[in-house]
Amino acid sequence: MALKSYLLTPGPTPVPERIALAMAQPILHHRAPAFEKLFAQVREDLKWLFQTKQDVLVFLSSGTGAMEGAVTNFLRRGDKAIVVNGGKFGERWGKILKAYGVEPIELKVEWGRAVEPAQVAKALEQHPDAKAVYVQASESSTGVAHPVKEICALTRDRPNTLTVVDAISALGAFDLPMDAWGMDVLLSGSQKALMLPPGLAFAAASEKAWKMAETSDLPRFYFNWKKEREMQAKNQTNYTPAVSLIVGLAEVLRWLKEDGLEKTFRRHERMSLAARAAVTALGMKLYTDSPSMALTTVIAPEGIDTDKLVKVLRDRYGVTLVGGQDQAKGKIFRIAHLGYFDEFDICTAITAIERALADMGAKVELGKGVGAAMRSFAETA
Repeated sequence: MALKSYLLTPGPTPVPERIALAMAQPILHHRAPAFEKLFAQVREDLKWLFQTKQDVLVFLSSGTGAMEGAVTNFLRRGDKAIVVNGGKFGERWGKILKAYGVEPIELKVEWGRAVEPAQVAKALEQHPDAKAVYVQASESSTGVAHPVKEICALTRDRPNTLTVVDAISALGAFDLPMDAWGMDVLLSGSQKALMLPPGLAFAAASEKAWKMAETSDLPRFYFNWKKEREMQAKNQTNYTPAVSLIVGLAEVLRWLKEDGLEKTFRRHERMSLAARAAVTALGMKLYTDSPSMALTTVIAPEGIDTDKLVKVLRDRYGVTLVGGQDQAKGKIFRIAHLGYFDEFDICTAITAIERALADMGAKVELGKGVGAAMRSFAETA
């Protein structure tokens, strides 16, 4: 009998049966009234999720498409922009900026550490002409949550400087109130806490950002947010949308509204606390002191190669986790708990980790980690 598979990666994440069944319905034509009605509801519900009065645009792309659009729609060639680079996705901001002739002012942060607001404040003082600050809410390559609220406070009163937040692995996992915190651009993707297959990206922009868009001179065609905003205001998209994914998105948003944001965030917090309790009970250390509630990033025991650990987990126990990248390769592993997860998924993952570590020769007391996770869940119920 084939192994039962458990997917615990920070994207893609499991798709619930309820959502899969919604997407299995006969496909709608994207110019038909039925789609317009559905899309109108999706647009309103996305505003609720983003906690904003602004339009939330939907794109057929991965989250990186929204990242690229967050550069090309607001900046000019030769502009400067501050980039928080503390992982693979912070690094990606710099690469996109360079590709379009914008000068990145990199704040290089040690992997596993969150940027200090004072570092951003200093960079803004040294580069008062910087047009934007680009940052991840949840840097999924390291498991770090950056202080988005404090960074927004630094740019809120600067009329020509935007705060652009990549919440691809954060939106829906923890609280990110766009309007209340003063985010200028907030973006996300479908395959994370929104429990959908990959293929959709989302983005919202403040009035300050839309004003800057009027003077942007960077090339764009597919990711022309102004044109897309005008079309989506009519409950249509400029180009053929991922109709079935949008049908699934409508069901996801309906489900999230049934639970409410507070309950959704609390569920992610409980899983995060339990995962941390489990790995520390097993004698391992967290990779970061500023952990995201979307995933738990762990330093492996001495002598354990996490690339091999991930392979043992997948091939022997059917549990798919991910290891580290670049400088963290072979040193860390990441347990995701964003989206369609509950406490028994976390207990399953921890049980498999205990078994795999023991198989690889690590000194592990079987049951100690899963016991800590279960106690954490009981205490936070």
